[in-house]
Amino acid sequence: MVNTTVKLRTLPAQRLRQSFEFYSRPNMFSLCPLHPSPPKPSLPPSLSLNPQSFNLFSNPSLIRTRSLRPKSLKIQSLDAAQPYDYESKVAAQFHDAHMLKIAIIGFGNYGQFLAKTLVTQGHTVLAHSRSDYSKTAQDLGVSFFSDPHDLCEQHPQVILLCTSILSTEPVLKSLPLQRLRRNTLVVDVLSVKEFSKALLLKLLPGYFDVVCTHPMFGPQSAKHGWNGLFFVYEKVRIGSEESRISRCDKLLNIFEKEGCRMVELSCAEHDKYAAGSQFMTHTVGRVLGMLKLESTPINTKGYETLLDLVENTAGDSFDLYYGLFMYNKNALETLERLDLAFEALKKQLFGHLHDVVRKQLFGNAEKARTLQEDYAKQAQNGAALVSSSKALRSPKIVRSDVQKAQISDDNSRLKIAIVGFGNFGQFLAKTIIRQGHTVLAFSRTDYSDVAQKLGVSYFSDADDLCEEHPEVILLCTSILSTEKVLRSLPLQRLKRNTLFVDVLSVKEFPRNMFLQTLPLDFDILCTHPMFGPESGKNGWNGLSFVYDKVRVGSDESRVSRCDQFLDIFAREGCRMVEMSCAEHDRHAAGSQFITHTMGRILEKLGLESTPINTKGYETLLNLVENTAGDSFDLYYGLFMYNINAMEQLKRLDMAFESLKKQLFGRLHGVLRKQLFENADKSQVMQEQALLPKPSQNESALTPSWESLNIQKN
Repeated sequence: MVNTTVKLRTLPAQRLRQSFEFYSRPNMFSLCPLHPSPPKPSLPPSLSLNPQSFNLFSNPSLIRTRSLRPKSLKIQSLDAAQPYDYESKVAAQFHDAHMLKIAIIGFGNYGQFLAKTLVTQGHTVLAHSRSDYSKTAQDLGVSFFSDPHDLCEQHPQVILLCTSILSTEPVLKSLPLQRLRRNTLVVDVLSVKEFSKALLLKLLPGYFDVVCTHPMFGPQSAKHGWNGLFFVYEKVRIGSEESRISRCDKLLNIFEKEGCRMVELSCAEHDKYAAGSQFMTHTVGRVLGMLKLESTPINTKGYETLLDLVENTAGDSFDLYYGLFMYNKNALETLERLDLAFEALKKQLFGHLHDVVRKQLFGNAEKARTLQEDYAKQAQNGAALVSSSKALRSPKIVRSDVQKAQISDDNSRLKIAIVGFGNFGQFLAKTIIRQGHTVLAFSRTDYSDVAQKLGVSYFSDADDLCEEHPEVILLCTSILSTEKVLRSLPLQRLKRNTLFVDVLSVKEFPRNMFLQTLPLDFDILCTHPMFGPESGKNGWNGLSFVYDKVRVGSDESRVSRCDQFLDIFAREGCRMVEMSCAEHDRHAAGSQFITHTMGRILEKLGLESTPINTKGYETLLNLVENTAGDSFDLYYGLFMYNINAMEQLKRLDMAFESLKKQLFGRLHGVLRKQLFENADKSQVMQEQALLPKPSQNESALTPSWESLNIQKN
C-alpha cells in the first residue's frame, strides 16, 4: 500500500474568493434559452467553503497537507465551445424539421417569381431549366443545375414543375426519375388541373407523392404580395407515413404563411370554375389588348377596370392562353357562349337602328294622314276641342316646407330646374339640394312623392315650371328623348338669358341640337359627369366632370352663373376637365362605349362569382355590376349619337374574330401535324411490309450466329 501525500498549494485568500465567486455565478455559460447551463464545478468535501465550519479566507494556514487514500484518477473537462456547438445543432435540427429542399423545374418568369418567396422563407431551392438562368439564380440565392441528372442526385424532397402547359409532358418525360428518392413529392402549378393530374399519374411511379396546385395569381397580379389571393390544391396521392404527410403540409404552409386563401378543390371542379372565370378573363383581356386601348383624360371607373385587365393579361404568353383553351374541356363551350352573346348584342343594336330608320321613313306618311284627320275633326267640333284643352291644363305643383324656407335672394344660390326627374335626375338633385340650391323638377312620369322627400318642388306642367323663371334648365333626359323633350318646352315663358345645361354621355349631338333649337339669347353649357348612381354612390371625389362652354354671354352675371353651376361639382371633389364636344366623343367612343359593350356582352353570359375568383375575373364582375343598371336606351344612344362608335364596334368584332382565328388556326395545325405524322408512320409500315422476305434457300446460305458458334467450337 503506497502512501500518497498531496500538497495543496496555499492560495491567497483574495484569489480563492474570486475563484469561488466566478464558479458560483448563475448561468455563467448560458448564451441562449435553448440549452441549460453547465453544472457548477464543485470542490472536494475536504475543502468545504462553509464559513460556519471554519474561516478559510481569514486564516489561510488552515489549508494543510494531509494523507489521502489511494484512488483511481478521474479526468473531467469542460469544453468552452460546447454552448456554441449546442446552439448550432439546435438551429440545424429546427431548419431540417421545418424547411424543405425544393427543386424548381422550369426557371422562367413564374419559377423565379415563386423562388423569391421560397428563399425568403428559408427553404433550400434548386433549379433546372433548358435556358441558362445561372446568373439570375445566383442573385436569388438559388443553386442552378444545367444537367437534370445533377439536380436529381441532390435528392430534393419536392419537385416543383413550373413549365408551360404545352411543354409539361416532354419535360416530365426527360427527367431522370430513377435518380430521385422513391418517395419524392411532385407538384405542378398549371392553370388546368385535370390534364396535369392525369399526366402525373400516368408518367410517375406509384411510390411518388402527387399534389396538383394552382396559385391563382402571378407576378403582375401579386406584385404587392399574396395576401388574400386564392391557392387551389388537391392532394392526389400522399403516402401514409407521417413524414410524407408532414412534408405535404410544409409545402402548403409556404403559401398559407403568405396569407393565401387556401382552397382544397378537386381538379374537375377547378376546371369547371376556371373555364368560366380564368379563360373568360384572358379572352376578354386579349380582345381588348388587340384594340390597343389607351388611357384618356376622361377615364370612367369601368374603363379603368378594362385597362387594368389588359395590363394583368398582357404579360402572359399566348402559349398559356392556348393551353387554357386546349386542355380545359369546358373552354370551347365558354368561347361559343361569348361569341353568341356578342352576336346577340350586335343584332339587338342593329335591330333597334332598323326600327328607328323604319319609323322615320313611314312616320312621315303617318303624320300627314293624322294631320288631315285632326283638321276634319276641328272643323266639326272646334268648341269642344278648345274646352278640352283647357281642362287638360291642370297644374300640379308640390312644394316642400324645406324648399319654401330655402327660397331667398342669396346671390350665391341658384334656382335650378331639372327636366327629366328619373334615376339620374334624382341622383344629382340630392347633392344640389344639400349645397343649398333651389331645385325644381318636371318629368313625364309623376315623381311628386320622391321630390317632396328630397326637398324638391315638383311640377307636372312644363309651363308652370318655366314661369318660375329658373336660372338654369338642367336636362337629365335620355339621349333618345332629349330632342323631343326640348322641343316640347315653352321656351317663350323663360327668361331670355336662361342657361341650358345637358348631362348626356354624347356631346356633339346635344351641342348641335341646342344651337339649332334654342334662341341666341340663351346660354349653353354641355357637360358630362363621368359617373352615375352606382359608380358615384360613395361620393364624387376624384371622378371626372367634362364640360364645354358652348355659348355664355359676356355679362358678368351670366359668366358668374355658369361658374356657380360648375362649382357644384368642383366642391364635391370632381376632376374638372374642360374639353370640346368633338374631343370628348372621340375619347368616349374608345372608352365608354367599349366599356358598356363588354359589360353588356358579359351580362348576357350570366357570369357568377366562383370559389376561386382571380383578380381579373373580379374586374369583369365589377364591370357587369357597374353597367347592368343602365338602360339599353343609354347604350343605344352611345352607339347611335357618337359617330366614332360604329368604328369601335367594328374593331371589337375584328379583334374577337382574329383571336378565334388564332386559336382555331393553332388547333388546326396541331391536328394536321398529328394526321400527317400518322400517315407517314402508316406509309413506312406499308413499305416495310412490301419488302421481299428472305427465301429458305437464302436462309440456308446465310449462317446464323448459333451455327457460327457451333462451327467455331
